[in-house]
Amino acid sequence: MNEIAPFEQFSEATADSCARAPIGLLAELTHRCPLQCPYCSNPLELDRVNQELTTAEWQDVMRQAADLGILQIHLSGGEPTVRKDLEQIVEVAAKAGLYTNLITAGVTLTRDRLKALQDLGLDHVQLSIQDVDDANAEKISAYKGGLEKKRELGKWVREFSMPLTVNAPIHRHNIENLPNIINFAVELGADRIEVANIQYYAWALKNRASLMPTRAQVLRSAEIVEEAKERLKGVLVFDFVVPDYYAKTPKPCMGGWGKGIINVTPQGRVLPCHASEQIPGLEFDNVKSKRLADIWLNGQAFNKYRGTSWMKEPCKSCPKAELDFGGCRCQAMAFTGDATNTDPACKFSPHHAEFVAAAERESANPNPPAFVYRRLGGAKSGAETE
Repeated sequence: MNEIAPFEQFSEATADSCARAPIGLLAELTHRCPLQCPYCSNPLELDRVNQELTTAEWQDVMRQAADLGILQIHLSGGEPTVRKDLEQIVEVAAKAGLYTNLITAGVTLTRDRLKALQDLGLDHVQLSIQDVDDANAEKISAYKGGLEKKRELGKWVREFSMPLTVNAPIHRHNIENLPNIINFAVELGADRIEVANIQYYAWALKNRASLMPTRAQVLRSAEIVEEAKERLKGVLVFDFVVPDYYAKTPKPCMGGWGKGIINVTPQGRVLPCHASEQIPGLEFDNVKSKRLADIWLNGQAFNKYRGTSWMKEPCKSCPKAELDFGGCRCQAMAFTGDATNTDPACKFSPHHAEFVAAAERESANPNPPAFVYRRLGGAKSGAETE
């Protein structure tokens, strides 16, 4: 759903540390979700409820994560709170010494349940918002009344003195409202806000022509964030994720492929990043049949693009090869058809001009196509929701 950590956290690391213990594990407990956001990072082919790991299996994943040396567990989805056993999973994770972060849309969580989760060891809440305009938030999420429920959740988090991060995915349909989104985070009492321009994978890639902002909008949003950082110093911490399509240099995939993060899907497949299933030829092990540590160290998918030995030119001789690791493998695959190519976000990629042109062409369209909404069981166009 989100950027878990900014590039700066990994920028001084080198390929020598690739196989050390990861910092965090993104636990996609389920793909079920009451929202249908058109930029969802879940795959187009969503896992069904009867495919999900059991309570005991997820609890074992938590213990194995702690044994591996992982520090943080990001409980995600879909919407993780639709799982009735969330409390049991949180309790085991906390007892194993893991820092637990709940990534939620905030529309299904009650005050009593939040308090119960805190009592069992939940450390942090990360709340996603679609917009702070009710009508637009409903249009984006295909869910009515969600914004008021998010306000309530923010009030409860403050009441229980828990740290709160607001995650604000930014795109064409809400970027002009960014100042109000920042103010909303302040009103909620959030400690941090992620102003995360949409990264175009999965459902977001399917909806790219509907979501892409203009270059001018992105530049203005960067100015707004910088102004707000100064104004709210000591009040709100900012993470700002720029859209790759207007960048000149690529970001390192998850801080480097197989380097800082493990992703476990609802059915137990272990991924180097949440979008990696789109790359042909990768073999994904499952926690049902292999130990997490074995997968991290020896899994074919994790070692495929670790370090720099797999690189082609111009990446191979680039002085930033061990900083950005050639950029995003999934984006290279999606846009160029070859995961070993340079990320097209890089100005040295032969595909860069075409990459930028696509963004400029789509953002200039005064009548973008309707959303194709994310939902279990198949895509749904915006016209069907009206």
